[in-house]
Parts: sequence; structure tokens; C-alpha cells
Amino acid sequence: MIIRRQPSSLQLITQPAHAALAERIMRNWQADDFPESPRHGSILQAIAQHDDGWAEVDDALEVDEATGRLLDFIEVPDAVKRETSLRGIERVSDPFAGALMAQHRLHVYRRYAEASEWRGFFAQVTALRDSYVDAAGESSLEPLLRDYRLVRAGDLMSLAFCNNWPEVAAGECGYAMRLEGTTLVVEPDPFGGRSIAIEIEAREIANQRFESAAAARELVRSAPIVRLAGTVTGAVT
Repeated sequence: MIIRRQPSSLQLITQPAHAALAERIMRNWQADDFPESPRHGSILQAIAQHDDGWAEVDDALEVDEATGRLLDFIEVPDAVKRETSLRGIERVSDPFAGALMAQHRLHVYRRYAEASEWRGFFAQVTALRDSYVDAAGESSLEPLLRDYRLVRAGDLMSLAFCNNWPEVAAGECGYAMRLEGTTLVVEPDPFGGRSIAIEIEAREIANQRFESAAAARELVRSAPIVRLAGTVTGAVT
């Protein structure tokens, strides 16, 4: 779950909804020869489905028992991160999309690569990635690693907007991002001078503590839906 934490409220955005927004934004991406890519459809599928494994956790919710704090996707236990990753990768039907989704997990959790409790996960996800690459008929990892930058760009643009992050450095995908009010500015411009209207739904609840995940679920399921709207545009040079 993505949680926009306001002083008096919490706005909850599901991970699959965030991924769907990422895919909608990337349909407008004109840079990096993306519109002409022979793997265009597979890349979009990977972007759209990269967080499908979180659906069950977003529905169940995670609450810290000691503090009553509703946990977001960064704060949940590591076991949940591993479980959601494997579930999502194994749900995809397109092999190249599956390889990209596996690479995404290897990338976003790379800080855990040397931790003993994560070694089995990294071995399993690496094996899944390589088997998907073979199934897609690719002879090396080069196309996958090049195309993964597009997956990460879509992911970061959506995350920046959904989380209300003020800035994202260019290091991860080659594009810097900054949020100016409700407008996400991407530099250099990957949209050919166009601006893209975006919108995502969130459940809004009072900023409070919970006795249990069940109590949180009861409140969230009846909470009003708010629509968070904005724009994504390339930087003017």
C-alpha cells in the first residue's frame, strides 16, 4: 500500500493502481526509441503488472502491533516484500515481461543482496529472470537491462506522484523528476513537448492508530474515495 500521510488524514493507494498509472504515463513516452521497440508491448505489460503481487497485502493491510501504525510498502516486514515479489513475477504470462519484473525486484531490493535471509530470494528471482529471458528467445541480458530503465522510469514517475515526493534523482533511470504542486516535471523531456493529465483513486481515512489490521480493514473498506489529479510534463529547456 502507498500511503500519503497528511497531518489529519491518510490517503491510501493500492500498488496495482500505482502500476496502472505508471503504464498510462509510459504510453506517452517518446524517448529512447520506445514507440518503435519490438518489445514495446512486453515492456508496457511489465510496467502495468509489476506490483500485482501486492494485491492481497493491500486488501489485508499491515499494522505495526506495537505502535498501531498502518504500514506502507516500504515499512512492511521483509518477508512480505519477498512474498509479494515472487507472487507477482509468477503471475505474468509474457516471458519478456516476466524477466523485466524479476529484474525490477533484483534492482529495488539490491541493498539486501548480501543479507543471509535474502540470499535464497535473490537466487530464486535470478533463476526466474534467466529462464524468462531464455523463453523470450533472447541470447543475452543486454536487451533486458536496457529496457528495464523504461520500467523503472514509469515506476518512479508514478511513485513520485502517488507518494508526493518532491524530487527523484536521475541516477536510477537517466531522468530527473521534481513535483511542483500537482505537476510532475521530468528532465530531459521524454514526451515530445506534450503534457499528460493523470488521475488516481485513493481511500481517505483519518490519520490514526489501529488496534489491529482487522480494525483498519473495516474502516478502509467503507472510506470515501478521493481522486488525486495532476499533470506529467517534460522540462522546458
